[in-house]
Amino acid sequence: MATLPLKVSDIAPDFTLKDQAGVPHTLSSLRGKWVLVYFYPKDDTPGCTKEACAIRDRWPDFAKRGIVVLGISTDTEASHRKFAAKYQLPFTLLADPQKEVVRQYGVFGAKKFMGQEYMGVARTSFLVGPDGAIARVYEKVKPEIHAEEVLADLASRGVV
Repeated sequence: MATLPLKVSDIAPDFTLKDQAGVPHTLSSLRGKWVLVYFYPKDDTPGCTKEACAIRDRWPDFAKRGIVVLGISTDTEASHRKFAAKYQLPFTLLADPQKEVVRQYGVFGAKKFMGQEYMGVARTSFLVGPDGAIARVYEKVKPEIHAEEVLADLASRGVV
């Protein structure tokens, strides 16, 4: 993956994508709220499941702070629906099968696994502030601790 084109203080690029129920969500409509936009490679794979379940398990802490969580992958709405139901995910998963938003955010590109190179989504998150600006970029996210990391960042910003 190349260097991300987005950095802290940039206005997060707006997008509209459909969720697991086919309902469209637009990032700019969430101004005034903290939003975690997390990109993940694929539904129902080990790392992605760990990350989603860690957020699910800390959901009460996100909810009481009014944090909106948007998980985005290139999977379909139907795939997201099964993934969300299987793991009882209480937050929104957005489908980007055309790969428009993952490219816009600079998280889609060449990856390597076991010596093989392929194109895919890098596990990356963006914490977007109420003003629409990126407050934090998380690269090479560790799925097991990501929810804790985001909650600690929010607490350090006085979002409690």
